[in-house]
Amino acid sequence: MVKAIININENANRILNIVKAKENLKDKSDALNLILNIYGQELLEPSLRPEFILELLSSQNKEAIKIKNWDKHFNLS
Repeated sequence: MVKAIININENANRILNIVKAKENLKDKSDALNLILNIYGQELLEPSLRPEFILELLSSQNKEAIKIKNWDKHFNLS
């Protein structure tokens, strides 16, 4: 485990206290770890979610189409 000394503003401190109380965590470190894990799952690795993998697998069975004019096909012009 890595130890770090961080500076946070009062609002961030309140949020950590709320998460700590709401999730019944023992300290702010646990609250911060929870918040960062949620952030990592939601924003950093969305393409690795099971739903996305299932969507990719199902699209492999679909027939590909050729597009001659990309802008016209997607109404971009």
